[in-house]
Amino acid sequence: MQFGVAMFFTDYAMGAADFARAVEDRGFESVWAPEHSHIPLSRQSPFPAGGALPKKYADCMDPFVSLSVAAAVTKTLLLGTGVCLVVQRDPIQTAKLVASIDSVSDGRFLFGIGGGWNAEEMADHGTTDFKGRWKLVRERVEAMKTIWTQDVAEYHGDLVDFPPMWANPKPARKPHPPVIVGGAFPYGARRAIAYGDGWVPHGSRPQYGDVANFLPEFRKMTADAGRAHLPVTMFGVPADLAKLRHYRDIGVDRLVISLDSAPAGTILPQLDTWAALMRQVEAG
Repeated sequence: MQFGVAMFFTDYAMGAADFARAVEDRGFESVWAPEHSHIPLSRQSPFPAGGALPKKYADCMDPFVSLSVAAAVTKTLLLGTGVCLVVQRDPIQTAKLVASIDSVSDGRFLFGIGGGWNAEEMADHGTTDFKGRWKLVRERVEAMKTIWTQDVAEYHGDLVDFPPMWANPKPARKPHPPVIVGGAFPYGARRAIAYGDGWVPHGSRPQYGDVANFLPEFRKMTADAGRAHLPVTMFGVPADLAKLRHYRDIGVDRLVISLDSAPAGTILPQLDTWAALMRQVEAG
């Protein structure tokens, strides 16, 4: 089981370069950057975790910029979007972003994607069919895969449509960086099986408790669909050694810890604490 670290990169948090070096130096496998382009003041969509929406959601930097900085100062660290809101991004331009960062990082990019929860944010980008957003996600992912893998790419869907084109560079990783689909059980799991290379659930939500309880059913759904093993990347895990070992024992492939947007003086001790926990889990 691997460990990753996520943080909303902001102008008041530890810088992406120093953060990535610190994460890599402590033996973590990956760094993850969340995404929100903005937060509309006329909010109606409830925050999935409950309570007030943290300020960092409106303040976070573009994940591709932060991860490009992280790529430049590290050698082995994997670089993930956690998650990229493809419903708010043009697929042709996003395909180029993904291919470019994967190319400059020598194949270290992990394309975590999601449908998002903030309907007002999406509407500002022109995505007004909130309930139908997942069809748009799927078509955009399929279109991007075509761009990444075909010398001459074209795609014709209901919502995404373009004629033959040249679009380079191609990703360093073949056939393309893994598309890791975020979302709750069972719908997020079904989407990951249908067109993803892995599933990203949140460790716990008020709506469903501990997502680990659903992993046996996810494995059965994967096998029933004729898919090979699909890695599970679980976000939002607690600093609880017994629980971390439990996740390892039931076959979670990657745990991603989430740190608050804070300066190095706050972040580095937290990374040290988590690194010690990680070593204990790895030791047995």
